Amino acid sequence: MSPTPTHRAATLTALLAPLLLAACAVGPAPRAPSLPTAAAAPSAWQAPAPQAAFDEAPAPADGARRGWRQFDDPVLDALQAAAQQASPSVAAARTRIAQARATRVAAGAALGPTLDATAAASRGRQDLSAPLNTAASVGLQAAWELDLFGANGAARDAAQARLEGARAGWHDARVSVDAETALAYLDLRACEAQLAPTRSDAASRAETARLTGLAAKAGFQSPANAALARASAAQGQASLTQQLAACDRAVKGLVVLTGLDEPALRERLAAGTGTLPRPARLDVAAVPAEALNQRPDIAAAARELVAASAEVSLAEAQRLPRIALNGQIGAARVSTSTATLDGTVWSLGPLSVSLPIFDGGRRRAQVDAAQARHDEAVSAYAARLRTAVREVEDALVALQSTAARSADAQVATEGFEASYRATEARQRGGLASLFELEDARRSALQAQSALIELQRERVAAWIALYRALGGGWAADDLSTPADLASR
Repeated sequence: MSPTPTHRAATLTALLAPLLLAACAVGPAPRAPSLPTAAAAPSAWQAPAPQAAFDEAPAPADGARRGWRQFDDPVLDALQAAAQQASPSVAAARTRIAQARATRVAAGAALGPTLDATAAASRGRQDLSAPLNTAASVGLQAAWELDLFGANGAARDAAQARLEGARAGWHDARVSVDAETALAYLDLRACEAQLAPTRSDAASRAETARLTGLAAKAGFQSPANAALARASAAQGQASLTQQLAACDRAVKGLVVLTGLDEPALRERLAAGTGTLPRPARLDVAAVPAEALNQRPDIAAAARELVAASAEVSLAEAQRLPRIALNGQIGAARVSTSTATLDGTVWSLGPLSVSLPIFDGGRRRAQVDAAQARHDEAVSAYAARLRTAVREVEDALVALQSTAARSADAQVATEGFEASYRATEARQRGGLASLFELEDARRSALQAQSALIELQRERVAAWIALYRALGGGWAADDLSTPADLASR
C-alpha cells in the first residue's frame, strides 16, 4: 500500500526537523569586525583654511549641492559625464563590483542548508536466477554544515567587506576621472585665455614692424631698427603659432578622455572660450578625521582591513572541528515479473564530525598568512590616511599661496600694461627707442601670462582640494549599489 500524502509530509517534517533545531542551536553568526577609525589623522590641519579670492564663485546657498556641478559650468559637467562612460578604469571597477557581489552571495549561501533533487532509474537482473526488474526513485537530498565556530560567517563578513570596498573603489575611480577631466578642461581654458594677449602682442609687433619699415624707407629710422622690428614681429607670430598648437593638443587630450568626436567636442567647447571655470568655495572640516571620512579610497582601504580581519577569524575557525548533517527522502518503485513495490524511502544522516589532528602545519600556516595579510592591510590603511592628509595639506598650501600672490599679480599686470602703453606713445613721438618699446612689451606680456597662469593654478588647487576631500562622495553612497548610482 502506497503512503498517503499526509504520511509523506509527516515523514519529510521528521527529516528536516533536526536540521532546523540544529540551526537554532548555532545562534547568530559572529559580528563582523568594526571599521577602523582615522587614528593616524592629525588632530588639526596645519595649513590655513582657504579664503575667498578673486576667482571663485560663492558657496551654494543650500549647502547640499554635491558633485562637480558646484563649478557651475555645464560644458565641464557634460565632458565629465562623457568621460565616465568612456573611462576603462570606471568600467573595470564596475566589473569588480559584480565579482564581489557574486562572491558575497556564495559566501552567504554557505551558512544555510543545501537541497538537491535526485532521480535514478535502472533495469536488469543481478544474477541468472533473479527475475528481470525495474527500479526507479525520485527524492530530495539535504545537507547542512553547522557553523559552530563561525568559519562560514567570517567568510561571509569578508565577502561583504570586499563588496563594499569594490563599491568604494568604483566611486574613487569616478572621482579620479572627474578630477582628470576637470584639470584637462582647465588647461584648455587657460590656454585659450593665453591666446588673447598672445594674439594681441603678435598684432602689435607686426604693426610696429610695418611702421618702422616705412620710417626706415623715409630715412627716419635706421636699418638696424627695421631689422629689430621685423625680428620682433616674427617672434610674436611664432609664439602665437605655438600657443595655438598647445590649445589644439589640449582639445585632442579631451577627445581621448571623453571619447567624443572632435568636431562635436569643439562645437561644445565654443561656449565659454577662454573663460576659466569658477569653483564654489569649499568648507574644510576643522577635524581632519571628519574630512577624510569623505574619501572613497580610504573607505575602500578600511573595508579591505575589515575583510583581512575576518579572514584571520576564518583561518582560525578552520583549525576547529567541523560538523555536517545530511538527510534524504524520496519515492521509490521496484517492478519485477512477479510483483511491484513502491513507497517512501528516507534517511537521516550521517551526522559527521571532522576533527583536525595532523596536517603538517598547513592550517597553522594559513592562520599566519592571514595574520600577515591583516598586518599588511593595517599598514596600507595607515599609509592611505597619511597620503590623504598630505594631499589636503598640499592643496590648502597652494590655495594660500595663490591667494597671497593674486593682488600683487594684478597690480603688476596693470602697471606693466600702463608702462607699455606709455612707452609705445613715446616711441611713436621719437622720445623712446625701439629697444625700450620691446622691453616694455615683453614685460607686459609676461605679466599678463603670469596672471592667467596664477588663475589656472588657483582653480587647479581648488580641484585638488575637492579631489582630496572625496569629490563630493559620502559614506552613505555605499548603501546604494554602485552600478546603479547616478551622478
